Amino acid sequence: MRNYILRTTVSALLMFVSVSALAEAKIAFVNAQRAILESEEARRVQTQIAEEFQDEQADIEKLRSEGAALVQRAQKDGEVMSDAEKRKLSNQIREIEKDLQYLAEKLQTKVQERQNELLTGIDVKFNRAVEALVLSEDYDIILPRENAIYVGDLYDITRKVTEKLNETDRAAN
Repeated sequence: MRNYILRTTVSALLMFVSVSALAEAKIAFVNAQRAILESEEARRVQTQIAEEFQDEQADIEKLRSEGAALVQRAQKDGEVMSDAEKRKLSNQIREIEKDLQYLAEKLQTKVQERQNELLTGIDVKFNRAVEALVLSEDYDIILPRENAIYVGDLYDITRKVTEKLNETDRAAN
């Protein structure tokens, strides 16, 4: 019984010390993905990628329109079509759907590769921006925003990190 009381007392003291030490720490949270994606560099990259792949996107949209027109035709004229015409139209629609899926996956892969290529090194810039904020604002702990259930605006420094990324980007260019 004496050991139980001693352990309980020591545990309570350790928790109290930990809580009071944590209360003195300056804590912040950051959403790394949002900070990076909202930066000027990331927006420039997204615009550049959209321009690079606009022809492929236009091809996909054209094919999608053709498929929609065929589906509409099948719905409109289906009752008066022969079975052979229905099969032919159905096959055309399936072919377009397969082509659409293939082209969309191919484009998505290309875009992802290009994003990775263009955003290489932004993680290093992100870490530098966080380090600069730690030094300038004396943060003791910065945690990923995703690990918290709730974070008040006072503790969320995502916007500050994005601003620091933008400052660094402007200074480099």
